[in-house]
Amino acid sequence: MLVELKNVNKSFRLGDGSVSAVNGIDLKIKKGEFIVLKGASGSGKSTLLNLLSAVESTSSGEIYIYGQPLMGLSERERSKLRLNNIGIVFQSFNLIPVLTALENVVYPLTLKGEAAASAKQKAEKALIEVGLEKQMHQRPAHLSGGQMQRVAIARAIVTRPSLVLADEPTANLDSSTATNIMELMQSLNQEHHITFIIATHDDYVMGIANRIITLKDGCIHEDVQLTDQTRNQSAKMESS
Repeated sequence: MLVELKNVNKSFRLGDGSVSAVNGIDLKIKKGEFIVLKGASGSGKSTLLNLLSAVESTSSGEIYIYGQPLMGLSERERSKLRLNNIGIVFQSFNLIPVLTALENVVYPLTLKGEAAASAKQKAEKALIEVGLEKQMHQRPAHLSGGQMQRVAIARAIVTRPSLVLADEPTANLDSSTATNIMELMQSLNQEHHITFIIATHDDYVMGIANRIITLKDGCIHEDVQLTDQTRNQSAKMESS
C-alpha cells in the first residue's frame, strides 16, 4: 500500500477554541491510482493534501507512506521523504523568486545530489513538457500566473516521484494548457505508475480520474472507483 490513513484528525487553534479541518479519515491508496479530491471550499481538501505531504502533522491518528509512519519523523526526515518520494504543486506556487524558471526546476534535483549537467537536462525537458521552453530563463516576477503554475508542475514531476499531490493545478491555466498538463500527468500515471492525488473542481480532471473522493466537513462523504461507465455517469451529473 502506497498511502494509508488511520483515523486521521487535524484541528487548528481559532481564538480561544479550535476548528476541525479533518475528522476521523480512514483511507488506503494504492500505487498507480489517479485520484481526485472534491468538495466545497472548507471541506478539508487542502488540509488533507498538507497532511499527506508531511507539511503539517496530524492532531491524532496516523499516516503511513510505503508503510513508514509519519508521526515521530523529524523535520529533516520529512523533508527527505518529500524530496525522494513526493512531488507537490501548491496553489500558491511556492517558487523561489530570485531563481529563474529553469533554476527552480533544477533545485530539487540539486538537493538530491544530481550532477549539474544531468539536472539541467532533466529540468529543460520538464519545462518543455509543460510548454515553457521560451520562458526558461525568466524569473517568477516576469511570468504570468499560468506560467508560474506550469513551472510548479514541472518542478513537481522532474524527479519522477512515486506520489504527486496537486492543489487546483488547472485553476490558473487556460483550457488548452490545462488539457495539455492533465494529459501529461495522465501519461506519467499510466507509463510510470506515478500516483496522483489532485484537489480540483475541474470537470475535465474528474473525467480522467479513476477514483473520486468527496470530502464534506472534513470527512469522506463518498469514495467512488470509476470504470468507463461510472466515469461517464459522473461527468453527466457534474454537467447537469
